[in-house]
Amino acid sequence: MRRLILLAILCVCAFLSNTTHAQQENWPFENEIRQFQHQDSLQTPPEHAILFIGSSSFRMWKTLPKDFPEFTIINRGFGGSTLPDIIHYAHQIIFPYQPKQIIVYGGDNDAASSSTITVDSIYNRFVRLFYLVREKLPNTKISFVSIKPSPRRQHLMPLMDAANWKIQQFLAHQPRADFIDVYHLMLDEKGLPRKDLFLDDGLHMNRQGYVIWINAIKPHLIL
Repeated sequence: MRRLILLAILCVCAFLSNTTHAQQENWPFENEIRQFQHQDSLQTPPEHAILFIGSSSFRMWKTLPKDFPEFTIINRGFGGSTLPDIIHYAHQIIFPYQPKQIIVYGGDNDAASSSTITVDSIYNRFVRLFYLVREKLPNTKISFVSIKPSPRRQHLMPLMDAANWKIQQFLAHQPRADFIDVYHLMLDEKGLPRKDLFLDDGLHMNRQGYVIWINAIKPHLIL
């Protein structure tokens, strides 16, 4: 009887272990994270750099380090990531770098991920990320780039604008933190997203869009 009980316990433990492993393996963007880790194994990234972490608006910013030549930059934008994705991979692509500043772009894909996403959903996700980073890196400056307006997601603008405002109010009361507003810089005279700032997909930016981001972000970077 004891052997049967012990065998049952071992089977349950094995099942839970395999389930947990499968969940980890099936998390989105695992291959991109492994590629980052492989790059880091081939060339040790600089310590105390400025880390850009977020979704495809950073991933597709191929000239990012060159656009801020006086700063040491690490770009870890990946996939179409959401804030929970950034949280999930924080131990792989945030904390090992010990950055002196983190520039976060998130919330864009969160807003588009489900009709049940609310302002508080996005806000609470960011706050969770903020305190996770603050716990591990108490002296690191955290800067949030506002969720951008885009033609493809124009219907989500009220949600995005409200989430931006709530995050901005939160950061205004935090030390070593700030909010970078690109949202209002990307609107036309009618308050709509400027189509000339985007690629044909109406979601990702062209060079004109990135120039706006460069000018908005640069004053917030620390040497």
